[in-house]
Amino acid sequence: MDKADYKTIDEYIAGFPKEIQAILEKLRATIKKAAPEAREAISYRIPTFKLEGNLVHFAAFKNHISFFPAPTGIDEFEKETAAYRTGKGTLRFPLDKPLRLDLITRIVKFRVKENLSKRQKKY
Repeated sequence: MDKADYKTIDEYIAGFPKEIQAILEKLRATIKKAAPEAREAISYRIPTFKLEGNLVHFAAFKNHISFFPAPTGIDEFEKETAAYRTGKGTLRFPLDKPLRLDLITRIVKFRVKENLSKRQKKY
């Protein structure tokens, strides 16, 4: 399946080897637990969670998993994310090390509060 054809996160994850699928499913479950009201989508051809707009995205690559919590999600945890930063809104977790699920949980919860506060400002 061409990456452009993914309609669901399940389809995206199924396109990877079993060991990568397991990592992606752990990441997905962590995000779901931290943001139970968020809905799953594919956006920019990668798995996305939405809650009052884009919440977070993630993607698998040859040697790492990228997590995209927007620049604010990285800046809020500046010291903890420094070792994983590769761009303004990107964290890169090497495949040969455990995912920082504790950090991801805190970032997702921060992003939930941030996105929900935007909704409150609209009203």
